[in-house]
Amino acid sequence: MQKLKIILREMLILLHFDITKNLKYDRLTRKILQQHIQIDSNCIDIGCHKGEILEQMLQLAPKGKHYAFEPIPYLYQHLQEKYGEKALIYPYALSDKNGTSAFQLVTNAPAYSGLKKRHYDVKNPIIEEIKVEVKTLDNIIHHTEPIHLIKIDVEGGEWDVLKGAKNLLTANQPIIIFEYGKGAGDYYETQPKDIYLFLKEIGLSIYTLSAFINKKAALDIHEFKNYFYSNKEYYFVASKEIKK
Repeated sequence: MQKLKIILREMLILLHFDITKNLKYDRLTRKILQQHIQIDSNCIDIGCHKGEILEQMLQLAPKGKHYAFEPIPYLYQHLQEKYGEKALIYPYALSDKNGTSAFQLVTNAPAYSGLKKRHYDVKNPIIEEIKVEVKTLDNIIHHTEPIHLIKIDVEGGEWDVLKGAKNLLTANQPIIIFEYGKGAGDYYETQPKDIYLFLKEIGLSIYTLSAFINKKAALDIHEFKNYFYSNKEYYFVASKEIKK
């Protein structure tokens, strides 16, 4: 059944049948990776889950150096076994400080798991609280390491991940594909303006996925705030200004 679902999903992406918003985001993310990852690009997958994005990074940049972070123990073990010879896999949750933390593992919908409880779009979520090691990205990767693209999907903790990677981001100004929406980000007591101004300070503008692909204008702070509070869009790209 699971294999059939994967085949169906791949067919829908190939045919551009965006029957859900997440399917659309998956298709657009794949297109961005194909457009911007070079054969020797170095990439980071934060919230790697089952490794779908990491798999694409490895295929597109076989000569690159790749990092993946996944704190859910059984998913980390799967990633280590499958990709451990091709990428550096870490069992850490990333944030803006080092230490240990409670982690909310949603056992019947693990993709919603994170450091804090959030709104869950599933009936009767079953939550198991586990302990995980927390690191900053700056603590793992020195800012002199060239990094070209980062994907962040941490169910609301994006702002803390970015703060913990300020040195690396400032030095490299990579393309960042990140999820940020109401129902997750607001449970971490963050505001859209925090992320917007932080990224602007290090020289990155924010785009919707489709605008970035089509080289349209970046979002201003009011547009980004509106997308957050309306949940009309919740996947974005941060990048240096697009040359039209």
